[in-house]
Amino acid sequence: MCGFAAIFAHASQARPVDSGELIRMRDAMIARGPDGAACWLSPDGRAGLAHRRLAIIDLSEAGAQPMSSADGRLTIAFNGEIYNYRELRAELEAKGARFRSHTDTEIILEGWRLWGRTVLERLRGMFALALWDEAAGGMLLARDPFGIKPLYVAEDGRTLRAASQVKALLAGGAVDRSPDPAGHAGFFLWGHVPEPHTLYRAIRPLPAGSWLWLDANGARQAGRFFDLRAELAAAKAQAAEPDQVRAALSDSVKAHLEADVPVGVFLSGGLDSTTLAALTVEASAAPVRSITLGFAEFEGTPNDEVPLAERVADHYGTDHHTCRVTGADFAQARTQLLADMDQPSVDGVNTWFVAKAAAESGLKVALSGLGGDELFAGYDNFHKIPRLAGALAPLRPLRGLGMLARMALTPWIGRITSPKAAGLLEWGTSFGDAYLLRRGLFMPWELSQVMDADMAREGWRALAMRAALAAQIDGIGPARLKVSALETAFYMRNQLLRDSDWAGMAHSLEIRVPLVDITLFRAMLPLIVGANPPGKRDMALAARPPLPPALLDRPKTGFFVPVAQWLGEPSLRGWARTVYRTFTGWGG
Repeated sequence: MCGFAAIFAHASQARPVDSGELIRMRDAMIARGPDGAACWLSPDGRAGLAHRRLAIIDLSEAGAQPMSSADGRLTIAFNGEIYNYRELRAELEAKGARFRSHTDTEIILEGWRLWGRTVLERLRGMFALALWDEAAGGMLLARDPFGIKPLYVAEDGRTLRAASQVKALLAGGAVDRSPDPAGHAGFFLWGHVPEPHTLYRAIRPLPAGSWLWLDANGARQAGRFFDLRAELAAAKAQAAEPDQVRAALSDSVKAHLEADVPVGVFLSGGLDSTTLAALTVEASAAPVRSITLGFAEFEGTPNDEVPLAERVADHYGTDHHTCRVTGADFAQARTQLLADMDQPSVDGVNTWFVAKAAAESGLKVALSGLGGDELFAGYDNFHKIPRLAGALAPLRPLRGLGMLARMALTPWIGRITSPKAAGLLEWGTSFGDAYLLRRGLFMPWELSQVMDADMAREGWRALAMRAALAAQIDGIGPARLKVSALETAFYMRNQLLRDSDWAGMAHSLEIRVPLVDITLFRAMLPLIVGANPPGKRDMALAARPPLPPALLDRPKTGFFVPVAQWLGEPSLRGWARTVYRTFTGWGG
């Protein structure tokens, strides 16, 4: 896990790479890589890579980046982990490749030499990378299938810039800061900035599961090596074999334990982290450290996860640590927490605090149960969205009347129920609309009340949210897969994974997500479209020894963070305004 920056002055009229800009970009990400820093420039000065290192695999100097091949043809800056690098290394060695390190990074270099872009399809892990090929005179950018690792790009027609953080691109000083109305409106709509936007017109995320190639003549190619919607749409049912779910989960956990440093587990009272803890203990020779985050305000209430987590830790014999956070802790950390956010978010507070506790305990890597709800249909949205959209679908032709009803109800309905209720007939008649109604923070008609009205209107038009949501489920039949596609592509990718990245990296902690794994996803997909798709309970049955019935059969309660309570607000909407003010003041 690291942070990197890249600059490619590809146009003849572009100035050569400014090493000072590259260093400013790199050193805006010190927390991502406190173990080392370096820069590299191509012989002609037209390409440059910079890297901050968090040493996890091959802790020696041989693992430092940017890393060049022995012949100097290839140079890479890479963020993430490749869990199947040992298998790929053996395959490459059998074909004559020679290695000078024991890193996963060098596997990508030699894989590119032998397989070209198809190396991306072979990588099991989380990654973002920039690779310079001197012989081909071009640069490759790529990002992992689910978008676990971030990669942001700014391209002005002359010079390509890329980095692991938006703030790193801004720190270089050469990227236009003009606001993107869609990014601003999107933040209030969702509580995060939805891809493909940021707060800035000039900066865009590289899409998950995609690559971009640019050469010295300005020729540009782009493509995907993974498409979530296409894979879900093409899924074919398969009957489950005994212990198939357990085998796939065990395989993913074992893969995610690949490291030359200890790997801990975030442990809550939920089934996702509990299952991971059990499988991690089973797969580990050494004692496993687990960390639970609790909130003083919840102590002794049903929202307190600590007692359940401590029972699980005792059940599986982990070396357990509980961290309780108070409102005073939040008040003291609030300024730093906001500064650590790379893009504005109403979430991530819990991850920031538990990552802090993990880092203070000496860990550099921790496993998270993120992704279990999306894969095993754990959210109530898997039931409520199909039910809502199905019940109201016959009223779709009456959306116009629904809009009139919403306009009439909006001024007063918020006093007796959720403001969202006003838009039920207008925004509940299709899967995409119902998803927005369920997941949205502020509704489209409220945007002008919380941000500049002209920017709100322009941003809403540019977002084209209805079309984006519909496109994500186009061709997908089963309701469960539709909800999974929406939750994975919107909520998980834009909120949960992004928050895990910045919140973990703020404390130089690598957060791994075994339930967001390409091999696990493809193993589970034929079962998920079958007659008896596995759910969260089936996932938890993979634990050995089995969970006690009181834990296994406990209803899902969700994980609550009392941010609104700490702020004296009735909901997260107040926190959203606070976060937005912080970012718009910083962003100019």
